Amino acid sequence: MEGAWEIAFVFFQVWLSVIVGLIMLPAMFGVSLGFTDIYIKVLVKILEWATLRIQRGQKEQPTLPSQSANGIIEKDDGSMEEEIGELRRSHPKNLAGGDFTLCDAFYFCKKGIENIVEDQVTQRFTSEELASWNLLTRTNNNFCYISLRLTIIWGLGVFIRYCILLPLRITLAVIGLSWLVIGTTLVGLLPSSNVKNWLSDLVHITCYRICARGLSATIHYHNKENRPKKGGICVANHTSPIDIVILANDGCYAMVGQVHGGLMGVIQRSIVRSCPHVWFERSEMKDRHAVAKRLKDHIADKNKLPILIFPEGTCINNTSVMMFKKGSFEIGGTIYPVAIKYDPQFGDAFWNSAKYNMVSYLLRMMTSWAIVCNVWYLPPMTRQDGEDAVQFANRVKSAIAHQGGLVDLSWDGGLKREKVKESLKEEQQKMYSSMIVGSDFFEASVGPA
Repeated sequence: MEGAWEIAFVFFQVWLSVIVGLIMLPAMFGVSLGFTDIYIKVLVKILEWATLRIQRGQKEQPTLPSQSANGIIEKDDGSMEEEIGELRRSHPKNLAGGDFTLCDAFYFCKKGIENIVEDQVTQRFTSEELASWNLLTRTNNNFCYISLRLTIIWGLGVFIRYCILLPLRITLAVIGLSWLVIGTTLVGLLPSSNVKNWLSDLVHITCYRICARGLSATIHYHNKENRPKKGGICVANHTSPIDIVILANDGCYAMVGQVHGGLMGVIQRSIVRSCPHVWFERSEMKDRHAVAKRLKDHIADKNKLPILIFPEGTCINNTSVMMFKKGSFEIGGTIYPVAIKYDPQFGDAFWNSAKYNMVSYLLRMMTSWAIVCNVWYLPPMTRQDGEDAVQFANRVKSAIAHQGGLVDLSWDGGLKREKVKESLKEEQQKMYSSMIVGSDFFEASVGPA
């Protein structure tokens, strides 16, 4: 029995020495020993072989009808006026623009069926489709048994991910979060000074680098000359809670959010002692003026870290960017846009909060192959003369979508949990009414807005 305990103790010493010497210390100094890069290169070769083997196996099996390149069905991209006009031109009797015909109803029936089958909003809250299986059990819905060799490789991958990578990643996550809580608490005891700020930044960035190593994260930063500066606001598209870890690996930010309890509350209370993060009580979050005032006070101090905000307000599956809430763009200051794009080949970073709780999501992340992503820092943007907050938000959103290769959507991500607003329904009704009675007559009957 004593011999077993001695073996376990020796194993623990070796395990801890490897973690500290090969992962933690390099992470603290921002140095990579190259193990992750080698791991990713080997993984790419294995996935390429698996893809070729799957394609060869699919040729030997009966083929299924292929889906549309744009999704389940083909959709017309024309406007309401163009599509209804096409229907009217196919009518036996050519109809003038101000007439009403029953064939107009076919347009609304067609759009309704299209959106029941596949709408633009719902599909943004499901995992991104993969071109080929990446040997993860959760992404093999469209693939079946191909060969014995492929099955053996998959089984070996399960062993590596759950028996080697998962314990390693959990250990690193525990060390990183413990370092964050203890380090920021100790730094918080120091009087305000440049030394305190420097130590706070060091503790924060070290913690996030350790946590990133715990996900085997490979992050490619582009255009570093545009990194957010103090006294500014950093806005980014939102895919996952680990977006914060990804961005904080390359610089420190002041977080904005609601006060929580439990473990999250412990972390919030500790980090706010060393750095001026902006936490709100639940009652304050409903008061837009109070929130705006605290944010304005923060960016007015050019010695404070840039605020990190995700204006979408919810996680999107990294295929598109949805409507940015205008509140972040009303408070003034310089906006530093950042585009984040994950590579789904190595693991799905999207958090579907309606399907998985935080613990389940983190378990999925820690049992994925790796997290590989690109981060682009865009040139700083300010509000132009005559531009309101909504227009400014849309301009920033379009720039992020274009840089990240994402679809630019005007829909509100809040539709994930809420019903469509009546104003959006009325907008469609107004468009059709203006076609029937004429825009001049419609505006005169409604009156000025």
